[in-house]
Amino acid sequence: MSASIYNNSSFTDTPYGFKLRHTITATGTTSITNIPVGIRRVYAVVIGGGGAGGSSTNGQSGGGGAGGYSAGWTFVTNTVTVGVGGVGAAASASAAAVGGSSRYGMVVAGGGGGGYPTANGSGGPGGGASQTLPSALISVASYTGSPGGFNVVGYAAGGRSANSSSGDVVGNTGMSGVSAGGGSAGTTSTPTGTATGGAGGSGLIGGGGGCGHNSGASPTGTITGGAGGAGDFFVGGTGSTGTMPTPTGGGGGGGGGYTGVGANASGKNGGNGGTGGGGGGGAVFSATGGSGGNGVVFIYY
Repeated sequence: MSASIYNNSSFTDTPYGFKLRHTITATGTTSITNIPVGIRRVYAVVIGGGGAGGSSTNGQSGGGGAGGYSAGWTFVTNTVTVGVGGVGAAASASAAAVGGSSRYGMVVAGGGGGGYPTANGSGGPGGGASQTLPSALISVASYTGSPGGFNVVGYAAGGRSANSSSGDVVGNTGMSGVSAGGGSAGTTSTPTGTATGGAGGSGLIGGGGGCGHNSGASPTGTITGGAGGAGDFFVGGTGSTGTMPTPTGGGGGGGGGYTGVGANASGKNGGNGGTGGGGGGGAVFSATGGSGGNGVVFIYY
């Protein structure tokens, strides 16, 4: 006789008999004082903040990477840290803000990487990576011992380089993984061309979508931001659309978080990542990149 894990309530992601006792969403370091004295070990699920989407004066920018995910047994401690999502900014010359790390006891999850502006237009990496090109496209730490990804599906997936060409152009989709990478900008140099940003990578937690951009002389084409990547539980936001030379859209959607949906892009601004580590969407033409979703910590005993 067989049993399905999909419709049998006896199957669970947490140890048998344990119940969710604490859900901590307040960012920063706070105290937990009501764990019973006799409890010596607990099971924790820890998620870092998502990376912010990029913004650039020249137009193109990538989406932010998803926050890291880590789960396991740990000793009891009276303090918990929840990472804040990277805060989106306007017209930056460097990578957007990285999400903050989250921690309970010895279970730690890093923040997602920020999307890149200017000529790079690259999506940020998921799950705690370096922010120096070219290693910015590699997630160097998954916090579970699994290697990071580089243009491959991985536990902590890499961002993608921008796609700039003539004609109709679509940016590169962020790599998929437990913590997905951000999508890249899609840029056309053809004035009448259509440009669409790359979608954020999908996974347990989604990355932000990249922006659409037209760099042609006296452009008249349409630009559309990439959709935020879907998480296992919540979808990403949609990108917005505008027509050159004065577009009212082109921003990328926010990635779906572990606990909330990604926001749709608003005009040229990127959408915010969903709560629980979703990556922020990339902005176009000096607008504001989407902020990453804040992290969260769950404690079971």
